[in-house]
Amino acid sequence: MSAALHLAKPEHLDTVLALVAAFHAEEGLDSSDEHRRAGIEPLLNGHPYGAVYLIGPTRAPIGYIVITFGWSVEFGGMDGFVDELYIRPAVRGRGIATEVLTELPKSLATAGMRALHLEVDRENETAQRLYLRTRFQPRKNYILMTKEL
Repeated sequence: MSAALHLAKPEHLDTVLALVAAFHAEEGLDSSDEHRRAGIEPLLNGHPYGAVYLIGPTRAPIGYIVITFGWSVEFGGMDGFVDELYIRPAVRGRGIATEVLTELPKSLATAGMRALHLEVDRENETAQRLYLRTRFQPRKNYILMTKEL
């Protein structure tokens, strides 16, 4: 199984939305078709704040990853956030997510990204092990906080 990454394009919208719906259902996230489309479609159309990558073959992807872009004075430039990462359940445990989280940051660094962040459920020890294995580290004295607008 290959973790080849392909930048998703407008013609991949239905495929990406199906994967996002599966991820949101699995995670118990309350989102509508319209909400998911509003979050994904601009990125596929070249919105400068992020990118969606299909994992595996574009005709039958095995997952996706969304990277959003930001700026950090602390890290001295562009940073990013792994907004969503999903691998189909049938192919999990084969090192695909490890490969994605090892190789994609290298490409992002080459493009000038200084740091890549993500969040993980405090109870999801499997995901935490994956992120530690791919060199993500918890930030001492920091917690992610959110204000919905």
